[in-house]
Amino acid sequence: MRPSTLLMRRPPHLSTLLVVCMSAATLTLAGCASSLTGDTYSRSEARTVQSVQTGVITELRPVRIEGTKSNIGTLGGAAIGGVAGSGIGGGRGAAVAAIIGALGGGLLGSATEEGLTRTQGVEITILDSHGNTRAYVQQVNEGETFRVGDRVRVLTVNGTSRVAH
Repeated sequence: MRPSTLLMRRPPHLSTLLVVCMSAATLTLAGCASSLTGDTYSRSEARTVQSVQTGVITELRPVRIEGTKSNIGTLGGAAIGGVAGSGIGGGRGAAVAAIIGALGGGLLGSATEEGLTRTQGVEITILDSHGNTRAYVQQVNEGETFRVGDRVRVLTVNGTSRVAH
């Protein structure tokens, strides 16, 4: 290919670039979400003594567990929005458009991160063997179904409790 031909090539379309960047950000955020189910343990909880209480479920209530709100979504959205905005204006307008794009992208990225990591949960109210009533919230686990009247175990390690059959 001649050098003059390379110079005449057009850069990828801005919308294609945005789709690729947003897809990469979405996959990254989805991979960062941690599980809050009753059968998932952090590395620091493994091989640690747990206290165990038993009890009976007296009430179940579906709840929504909000997603993470780290700076990953905000920074990623701001970067993508800034690049997109800078391509809109020409001359001095490009700087203003880049700032507006970065601000809008940051807000959109933050909202996207929270939405992607939001999950369905369940509030489980238990009457324990000592006569105390306590409620626990954890992510719904497709492999485990709780019902009112079920006898369950409440496992607690390092201040974190989970309910299991």
